[in-house]
Amino acid sequence: MSIVENRKAHHDFFIEERYEAGLVLEGWEVKAVRAGRANIKEAYVIIRGDEIFILGMHITPLASASTHVRADPVRTRKLLLHSKEIARLIGKVERAGFTLVPLDLHFVKGRVKAGIGLAKGKKLYDKREDEKKRDWEREKARLMRKPA
Repeated sequence: MSIVENRKAHHDFFIEERYEAGLVLEGWEVKAVRAGRANIKEAYVIIRGDEIFILGMHITPLASASTHVRADPVRTRKLLLHSKEIARLIGKVERAGFTLVPLDLHFVKGRVKAGIGLAKGKKLYDKREDEKKRDWEREKARLMRKPA
């Protein structure tokens, strides 16, 4: 079940591979995510040493859930992946010119997971081409629906 999706990621990047990573969250953050108060539109993924972190993900605290905790809505959160996956991602990002992009937040068996994508940036002409294809598909569907 998807919580929040980063639609801009598909517009700005070619997504080559998808990974599912766990998130290190505090209790108030989980409650806020369950309430749908998360935003990953401006978030990005970085590599520090042998660990992967997500920056810029905004989780708005609930007024009732965080009375005794000093909440930081945009703190750096650690992503949990297997060490082989991390090593593979580090190699791709450093050598092959890829970047890591957060795609979505979703639940798996009651736990919050982040979908991240190994991506290459799109050029402006690629974005225009995608827009033309989308417009043509929309026009084609409209013409097929229209009675003669």
